[in-house]
Amino acid sequence: MKMGNSDFRILVVDDEKSLVMLLSRILKKEGYQVRGVYSGEEALAVIPGYEPNLVITDLKMPGISGIELLEAVKKDYPETDFIMLTAYASVENAVAAMKSGAIDYLTKPLKNPDELRISVEKVRERQRLMKANKGWGEQLADGLPPTDVIFAGMEATWRQIQRVADTEATVLLHGESGTGKSLIAKVVHKLSAKKGPFVELNCAAMPETLIESELFGHEKGAFTGAVKTKMGKFEMAQDGTIFLDEIGELPLSSQAKLLRILQERAFERVGGTITLTTNARIVAATNRDLSAQIKQRSFREDLYYRLSVFPIELPPLRKRGDAIEIISAYLLKQISIRVGKNISRFQDAAMEMMKDYHWPGNIRELYNAIERAVILAEQDQPELSLSDLSFLDIGNANVGNEAVCENDEKQTELKRLKEIEREAIEKTLAQTKGHRKKAADILGISLRALQYKLKKYAEGK
Repeated sequence: MKMGNSDFRILVVDDEKSLVMLLSRILKKEGYQVRGVYSGEEALAVIPGYEPNLVITDLKMPGISGIELLEAVKKDYPETDFIMLTAYASVENAVAAMKSGAIDYLTKPLKNPDELRISVEKVRERQRLMKANKGWGEQLADGLPPTDVIFAGMEATWRQIQRVADTEATVLLHGESGTGKSLIAKVVHKLSAKKGPFVELNCAAMPETLIESELFGHEKGAFTGAVKTKMGKFEMAQDGTIFLDEIGELPLSSQAKLLRILQERAFERVGGTITLTTNARIVAATNRDLSAQIKQRSFREDLYYRLSVFPIELPPLRKRGDAIEIISAYLLKQISIRVGKNISRFQDAAMEMMKDYHWPGNIRELYNAIERAVILAEQDQPELSLSDLSFLDIGNANVGNEAVCENDEKQTELKRLKEIEREAIEKTLAQTKGHRKKAADILGISLRALQYKLKKYAEGK
């Protein structure tokens, strides 16, 4: 029996008693608490007293089905996860299970007990992370969002941050513009042992003639306009963290001096002769390909290796699963309070549209879109609707960054793509004899997204 799983409760639900016994035996050997029942009705009766962390249920059973059981349980126990079992190994059933909120699905009969073990362990790890996230989120404070919002859809990144935060290692964050690199840098600082300030410098925002003065400070009279001695960012960040955003924009002349700081922890102010030292933690970020810059000789290779002691890749918002829904709910609450309105939720169709949108500007664009929608909404409006978000071009949702057209040729290409999409939808509806749910499943989109597109077509947009 494996230790450490005894606090994890599992309920197995299936009308095949032999399967319930088999699964229970496998899981008990792993140290889990396991209880088995033989119908959805029995499951609903025992759940209030048992409160399982995980329900493993057959998808199709007499009476209450697996999906109906999931929907009923989630109302009162939203943190309970589900794994679906199905004897009908098909894409349609898998999609139905996952869309209903299941974490995973398994086909029966099981080919290998390891399939079950791995699937359950994945759920256990997910719940462990979510529990840890809530605890860490409370500790972050200082105006930062909770970690389950910051790292929604980025659980692997969160694990990396936890490992590196309390070390002295230099961190290099890489990701598209708007992915939250500055926010992640603040999390690294907050979770580190450093008790000094968090000091930020955007290397792209400073003129080349002033960048060294900003980084290292200057002495009085060092150059025209230097009327008094000034501390640089590295002095300000003593015992804390310095965040160098857009590090790829740092001039070559300044890169050599930054390299020295990384190697020797020493520097001089511009125009000064006294060598100063720093113990500031360095976090850098870029949305540029530094490897390509090295080949072009616009970025020093030795500096790159010094900076990328612990590189972390931040995925774009479009690749973060359900993160849009989680982050949007948090932003809507914050923005509504600031704007002075009481908008607490999104209409389902509005949220489906947002999840279908590509978000080339990532979280920054998402924030701006929600802020604009809240401002446009009526004062007594309780939720955001499709019309409040009409400025988003959903037709560009799956085209990618290229959908933001810069010339007539791209506009023509986009028009063709919209026509192809519309033709595909019309043909699929004809094939399913107008059955929208079946058509949506075949097309690989949600029913609400399909309904939204049909509404747009009807309006001639």
